[in-house]
Amino acid sequence: MRRIPSLILFLSITFIYPQDSKMYKIIEDVSAERIESDITNLVSFGTRHTLSDTISETRGIGAARRWIKKEFEKISNECNQCLEVFYEKSYVTSEDSERVIFPTWVYNVLAIQRGKKNPNRYIIMSGDIDSRVSDPTNYIDDSPGANDNASGMAGTIEAARVLSKYKFDNSIIYVGLSGEEQGLLGGKSLASYAKKKGWEIIGVLNNDMIGNIEGVDGVIDNRSFRIFSEPFSFNPKYANGLNMRTQGGENDGLSRQLARYVHKTVKKYMPELNPIMIYRLDRFGRGGHHRPFNDEGFAGIRIMEAHENYIRQHNDIRNENGIDYGDVLSGVNFDYAAKLTSVNAISLASIASSPKPPKNLKIGGIVEPSVKFRWEQPDDSSITGYKIYWRETTSSTWEYSKTIGLVDNYILEGIVIDNFIFGVSSINSEGYESLVVFPGSTFR
Repeated sequence: MRRIPSLILFLSITFIYPQDSKMYKIIEDVSAERIESDITNLVSFGTRHTLSDTISETRGIGAARRWIKKEFEKISNECNQCLEVFYEKSYVTSEDSERVIFPTWVYNVLAIQRGKKNPNRYIIMSGDIDSRVSDPTNYIDDSPGANDNASGMAGTIEAARVLSKYKFDNSIIYVGLSGEEQGLLGGKSLASYAKKKGWEIIGVLNNDMIGNIEGVDGVIDNRSFRIFSEPFSFNPKYANGLNMRTQGGENDGLSRQLARYVHKTVKKYMPELNPIMIYRLDRFGRGGHHRPFNDEGFAGIRIMEAHENYIRQHNDIRNENGIDYGDVLSGVNFDYAAKLTSVNAISLASIASSPKPPKNLKIGGIVEPSVKFRWEQPDDSSITGYKIYWRETTSSTWEYSKTIGLVDNYILEGIVIDNFIFGVSSINSEGYESLVVFPGSTFR
């Protein structure tokens, strides 16, 4: 048996970048037991339907959102008031959605962890507060919503517990969104609020169902998860003007780059997991709370389990023909929910530590043997260099890269522009990277 020399083994074990140590510690600190406790508490409110009781302290959406707010406030107290906790609300009627059968207030619960350097740049993790049964307007009957979506809400609270121990350059928002089952109402409200406040949103990680490992197709899988992302902004108001017919870019919008960032981070720090890139906004005929942010021109993705169990979703609790229907606690795998919470936590930590991306990136090299790049350096003194990425035109993730210095242009020798897709990211002094930027225009 061939042995590794002890000195080499020692060096390979002890030489770990500081950011790597932080990421592994974050993963270690995520607790399946705490997530189980939080999901159990959320289920205990009986129903969290958007139109349910708002007065009771023990039942309904009102009790649930107050409990979530108190949990965020507890976390803030433990980190010397490092979180700004508040409600963001909007008044909705049947004009907003046919599922709103009488007017009500939709409350989102926010906890903002301000960045020390860029307090107005935000990376957001969201879970949904509300739940439903078969009839989306039934606000009376029990609707536990254990997996859909107490799991995502509990994961968001747990990420706040873990990451509040650290300080970051950019701000993190942990948020419970309401009104998802009534038409993505909470997301629409917060996305509009962000626009009015002039928030610079780097991206939104929407967590909707992160606790089920037993698929309706009979597959049991506690390692895979899906990342849904739309290819580019479908709102012409926020279109980047790319000539996709000749330059490509149909798979390189902001949300797709965010999805690749999460995928890359997971493959580096949690290689036992299988992140599946889904080139689609969401499941067929269904929606999630990242969509309203996409509609406002922000990057947003959905992180969720790989194998859904439809008999546990949107169903009255019952036994029919020997089958137990309903979204109850027994259908949630808390260890799996902890894994996907860790996926979010390390992605949040990395993005919250990242520098600003290069500005006005342009690409050249038409009928030449090399590719040229020009960009404007952003106002960020932490940047120490840039990284050029390229990949096969049919590849879903970046395959090749080259790190370069603190410059505003570069020639990538020996690479033909026609054969690859390209992008550039910024790197700061701690080794963190921005999201990759796709070239917006060409030059000669």
